[in-house]
Amino acid sequence: MMKSKTSEKSNVKYYSIFLMLGGFLFLAFGKMAIATPNHGVVLLYHHVSEDTPASTSISPAKFAEHMAYLKEHHNVIPLQTLIENIQNGQPVPENSVAITFDDGYRNIAENAHPIMLKYDFPYTIFISPDLIGKQKHQLNWSEINKLSKQGVSFANHTRFHKHLLLGNEQDNWLANTIEDIEHAEQSIKRNTDFDLKYLAYPYGEYNQALSQGLQDRGFIGFGQQSGAISKNSDFGALPRFPAAGIYANLETLKVKMNTLDMPVISKSVAEPQLSLAKRTPTQTIKVNLDDMHTSQLNCFYSGKPIKLNWEDNSFTYSIEDPLPKGRSRINCTAPSIAYAGKYYWFSQPWFVPDENGNWLD
Repeated sequence: MMKSKTSEKSNVKYYSIFLMLGGFLFLAFGKMAIATPNHGVVLLYHHVSEDTPASTSISPAKFAEHMAYLKEHHNVIPLQTLIENIQNGQPVPENSVAITFDDGYRNIAENAHPIMLKYDFPYTIFISPDLIGKQKHQLNWSEINKLSKQGVSFANHTRFHKHLLLGNEQDNWLANTIEDIEHAEQSIKRNTDFDLKYLAYPYGEYNQALSQGLQDRGFIGFGQQSGAISKNSDFGALPRFPAAGIYANLETLKVKMNTLDMPVISKSVAEPQLSLAKRTPTQTIKVNLDDMHTSQLNCFYSGKPIKLNWEDNSFTYSIEDPLPKGRSRINCTAPSIAYAGKYYWFSQPWFVPDENGNWLD
């Protein structure tokens, strides 16, 4: 509570108390007026197993630890509720988190689902329908429908889980890619009755033409860059925090699950796809600084801070060494002034093909 500014010479006891109570009420009602904004976080998992690739896996024990923490400290809500409420300006619970899995692995049903049932947590699995029943490590339609009756939602991860940017220099690439995505959506609807029109990009890869084309057809896209979601987010490529592999550490994940969407006004470069010849991007980001400790706004690449140049409410960073082939991210964070312990978070993905125009797994 703020200290009363009544003169120290004043000895009017009740007046002093009145001022202190007034200050308390001001803070209380002021906080109500600027209640935690409609922001939410989406977590991304793949395998829940100790026998699968480490980079995309979390052990059942560690996953159980994550869920126990969420039960105690966060509101786990359906992905649909989070997205629709934010889009429609309706409130979401404070500290909301939605949980997603990519690829539809059977170990989700075997190892994750019992834990989710224990806490009555809703979650969404992004599946590639043309792989269902074709690979033994994938869920089959019978298992998918059983899970759907127990509160699990299913959404689109493309037909075959291929790199969507492959061949994007061809004239018919965009039309063919969207046609395949819509084909997958119809397959999911036919087999599960789900028709969310949510697409998780395989490997998190997309470009501006694809994300805009999908939005024009009523889809919402989900990437693998990190960050929170608000009404100001790009709904063609919403962020999710990876929570497995090297990102499974709960201590660092606690900070991420408490983040807010950085209020970016504009970006000088929005296209995340780079060429092998030009992969040293410079990007200027204009932000609303009203609720940020600007002096503590920092950007990081590969875990190391990068230099920022400020002009008014815009900062610029430059990548001097060529980005590697594959996927890279620049993450920027700044602590909130109004919401102690919360950080604003922005993540810019960059995608670079190899010498043959192929994309790395």
